[in-house]
Amino acid sequence: MLTESSRQRLLLLARESVAARVCKRPSPLLPIANPLPASGVFVTVKHRGMLRGCLGTLEPVEDLAPEVARCAADAASQDPRFKPMTPDELPDLSVDVSVLGPLEAIDPRDATAIVIGEHGLVVEQGRYRGVLLPQVASERKWTREQFIRQTCVKASLAPDAWEHGAIVYRFSAEVFGD
Repeated sequence: MLTESSRQRLLLLARESVAARVCKRPSPLLPIANPLPASGVFVTVKHRGMLRGCLGTLEPVEDLAPEVARCAADAASQDPRFKPMTPDELPDLSVDVSVLGPLEAIDPRDATAIVIGEHGLVVEQGRYRGVLLPQVASERKWTREQFIRQTCVKASLAPDAWEHGAIVYRFSAEVFGD
């Protein structure tokens, strides 16, 4: 979907956006040729390999670059699970960008509907929604059912909500980073 050059420019933009937010500088204005549309994007920020923030959007975006910049800065400073990053953490910063494909409603009982490492999940019920990126299940060596259950928990739902009316979506993602 993205060229290697576009990937590298987006990663640089994400890193510079984190640094700008953490150091209270103006946001970078890095030129990226050709607007790149996507179905959504998430940026994951790590310090020495440990998660420090991950935020994004499931909404389609017209121009990927400004959304990557916003999500990167917000992941480093506004993820409610973590304290904002500090300037001391910047030398050991790593960033991943996940460019999402379209959401597809699935039957989570169908054993072929979810491929670990290939699909991310969204679970929705009422006003609750949880998202887990494809790499999460692989990194944690989860089974398909563990992945679904943990996505329900991420949505602040019961782990078995997928068996009781919650809607489950899958998506693919192009993931690249440091």
